[in-house]
Amino acid sequence: MKHQNIYKSWYRFVASTLLTLLLMATFAYVWYTQFNILLIKEFLLKGNYFVIAVYGVIAAYFIGFFGGYKIGINKKTNVIISQIIGLLIANGINIVITILIIGFLHLVPRIVLCYIQLSVVQILITVLYSYYVMTLFYKIFSPYKVLNIKGEYENNLAAKFNTRGDKYNVVGEISYDTDIEEISRTVDDYDAVLINDVPSETRNRILKICFAKGKRVYITPKISDIIIRGAENLAVFDTPLLFSHNNTLTLTERGIKRLADIFLSAIGLIILSPLMILVSLAIFLYDRGPVFYRQTRYTKNGKTFKILKFRSMIPNAEKDGVARLAAENDDRITPVGKFIRATRLDELPQFFNILAGDMSFVGPRPERPEIADEYTKEVPEFAYRLKVKAGLTGYAQVFGKYNTTSYDKLKLDMIYVENCSLLMDLKLLLLTLKVIFIKESTEGLEEGQITATNKR
Repeated sequence: MKHQNIYKSWYRFVASTLLTLLLMATFAYVWYTQFNILLIKEFLLKGNYFVIAVYGVIAAYFIGFFGGYKIGINKKTNVIISQIIGLLIANGINIVITILIIGFLHLVPRIVLCYIQLSVVQILITVLYSYYVMTLFYKIFSPYKVLNIKGEYENNLAAKFNTRGDKYNVVGEISYDTDIEEISRTVDDYDAVLINDVPSETRNRILKICFAKGKRVYITPKISDIIIRGAENLAVFDTPLLFSHNNTLTLTERGIKRLADIFLSAIGLIILSPLMILVSLAIFLYDRGPVFYRQTRYTKNGKTFKILKFRSMIPNAEKDGVARLAAENDDRITPVGKFIRATRLDELPQFFNILAGDMSFVGPRPERPEIADEYTKEVPEFAYRLKVKAGLTGYAQVFGKYNTTSYDKLKLDMIYVENCSLLMDLKLLLLTLKVIFIKESTEGLEEGQITATNKR
C-alpha cells in the first residue's frame, strides 16, 4: 500500500501536468494565430515563450486553488467544476494582460471574443480529459481498506466514508474500549484507520500505534484540538511550547474587513439590482405574497438582528410557531423558492445586512436564536462561534452542508474563528463560487427533523 500511495501521487502529478500543458498548448495556438500578429512589433521566441509560461502559471495556480488537481481525492464533478472555475478566472485575468500587451482599445472586443472561444474549447478538452483520467485512476487503484474504531456515541461517519467507494472501503469495525493489544493486532490488517469520536486518552494511544506501524489515520477532532491547531510554536525555552492567543482579527484587520464589506456590498447591490428585481417579480407573481422575509438571527457576541432574504417558502410557513430548518422535499418551499435556494439567490438581500454592519461577507452562518439555543443545550461550546460577526459565507458554509450536525458545524466554524485572516476571507469568498454549483451542499434535513442535532 505504501508503494501504491507513491504511484497515486505520481499519477496525480503527471495527469495534472498534462492538463496544464494541454491548456497552454491551446492558448499558444490562439496567441500565435490571433494575438501576436496584432502587436506593432511581433514577439520573437523568448517573448512568446514568456507569455505562454505566464498563462500556464496563472492557470495552474487558480485550478489548484479551487482543487482542480485533486484527482482521486475529490469527486469527479467536484474536480471538473474546480477546473472550469479556475480556468475561467485565469482566462479573465489573461484578457486584461493581453489587452495591456497589445495596447489598442478598439481591439478589446476581438480579444474578448477570442478568449470566449478559447474557453469553450478548453472546457470541452478539460471535461473529456479529466473524466477519462479519473475513471482510469479508479480502475488502477483500489480503495483503502479502512478500520472504523468507534467511540461511545453513534454517528454516520463510516457511512459517509463508504459513499466514496472509489476512495474508501470501511470493512472493519472495533470498539475503542477493546483491549489495546487487540486493537493493535487488528490495525495490521487494514490500510487506514478511522479514529471515530474516541476519548482523548485512548485516541492518543491508538494514534501512536498507527504512527509506529505507518498506517494512514483519519481522526475526528475535538474542539480543543481545533484550538490547538491555531496555536503557534514558541521557541523561548528549551522546552517546546504552543502559544494560543485566542484572539481573532487585529483592530487594523477588522477595520480593513469592514471597509471591504461596505465597498463590496454597495457594488454588489448596484450590479445585481436587475437580477434582484427579476427574482422579486417571480416571487410576487407566483402567489402575490411578500417578496422578502425578515427573521431574527444571532451575530457577534450574541447580538440579534433582522436578517433579510428573498422569501422561498409559502407565507406563514411557521404558523404553528415552531422554528424549524427546511427538510428535503419540504412542501413549504415554493417552486420559485426551490430555484432561488438551489442557486443561492435567496441570500442576495443580505447585502443590505452587510452594508448595515449586522453581518460580514465571511463568518459563521447566522443561526436563529431558538435553534442556536437548542444546539447550545446539547453542545455548550456552540456559543464559541459568536466570537466573530456572522457571515454570508464562511468555512462551515463552504465545507459543510445545510443539514450538517450542530457539533460538526461548530468544529467547522471554530476552524475559521481560530485561523481567521483577511487572506482566509478572500480564499473562502473565491471557494464560494464553486459551492454554488455543488448540489449536495444544499441538502435539507431528513423528514421529521427540526434541527440538525447530533444523535448524542
